[in-house]
Amino acid sequence: MSVDRFGNTIDPSVGFARGAVLTGSADEVRRLAQAGRVAADFVAREGIDKVAICTGNLRFYPATAQDLAENCEEWVGPGLFSEELRQAAIAHLGGDGSESVAVVNRTSAGIVATVLAHSNGRSVVSLVPRGDRSHASVTRGARLANVPVHEGYDLEDIKALIAEHQPTLVVITPVTSELALLDDELIGGAVRLAQQAGSVVLLDEAYGARFRPVLKNGAPSLSFGADLVITNADKAGLTGPRAGVLCGNADALVPVQAKASELGMEARAPIAVGAMRSLQGFTPELLIQEAQDGQDLAAGLEAVLGAGRVTRSALGPKVDEQDTLDLVLAMAGQKQTDRVPAEVTAAIGMLMLRDKGIVTVNTHGQPGGRVSIRLKPTSGAVARAGGATAVATCLVAAMQETAAHLDDADWFATLLFGDV
Repeated sequence: MSVDRFGNTIDPSVGFARGAVLTGSADEVRRLAQAGRVAADFVAREGIDKVAICTGNLRFYPATAQDLAENCEEWVGPGLFSEELRQAAIAHLGGDGSESVAVVNRTSAGIVATVLAHSNGRSVVSLVPRGDRSHASVTRGARLANVPVHEGYDLEDIKALIAEHQPTLVVITPVTSELALLDDELIGGAVRLAQQAGSVVLLDEAYGARFRPVLKNGAPSLSFGADLVITNADKAGLTGPRAGVLCGNADALVPVQAKASELGMEARAPIAVGAMRSLQGFTPELLIQEAQDGQDLAAGLEAVLGAGRVTRSALGPKVDEQDTLDLVLAMAGQKQTDRVPAEVTAAIGMLMLRDKGIVTVNTHGQPGGRVSIRLKPTSGAVARAGGATAVATCLVAAMQETAAHLDDADWFATLLFGDV
């Protein structure tokens, strides 16, 4: 079993150490419920216009009045907009026009459904950028399918894993949630290699569908020839709602749709309509502005934490969860604590939400999500929080308050879950 630098055992299913307060997914759900209450209190005090969403995900509902009257009707509505949705997804992902499309209620749901539909009792092979890992939905889907996941980081890895395990499904993650990146040549080579071996190929393009073409001059998602591509309707310049858009050849897509429907993962008409409008409303300028706001925020954090503690991505800064605990320990004048990094970053996120209405993945992320402090400001978020310096100051104040209560498990439980 691997451990973090503090000696805490890492849960391999999520990639971080569980603690005595945040013990597992159930506690993360309780934390998410408390974040909703804290956010509601902030809105009551300051108004919703002061909320600063720094998760990288906008989750509005961009449907029109006519959509509500016609397309959102559950029985005939999907038939009214299905072709418009298909064309919007194909245009967004750069297809040739022959692809089929489906919307699921989460990108994670689409990945899980794909693993269940196409793994066929064999190992799943996953290509990810070196130093990063597959999304938790890949490993969780594999666990449900009772198959292992084997990760590779370059073409030689993938070639060897395919030869050894003969997978019927290969998952490629061109851009991870940490914004680690595969180059186009590697993506294309892996797709060809997997398909030559008879595997179905899924590109997890939650971020990459827009991040690569707009910010890195990469090729469109569907141009690599993968059987399936999935992207979020609310990440990297899209407005929401939260949903996953699957696009690809019908032979590969229909079994995934069937599995998603069996398990209640399919998106109902109102969500599918919102996802369509989100795709149609995208412009590269939206993502470019988000990226600039992220760089401003990174500079603000570097000024107060030091450049060595802040990692810049194209969409904003990150402070590693273990580095965060190091900083908090120093503020507390301690060398060790019973708290694990995930608990400390969750507390910092909850304090930032309480004090400045700053929404982060540390409060609003789903169970098993990354626990580093990642600030990916959505459009206008930095300005609503008072500017990059104000966000940085709020983060440091949250660290200091957390340091003052570092060994108080009851304080952490009350902060993360409410009255206990």
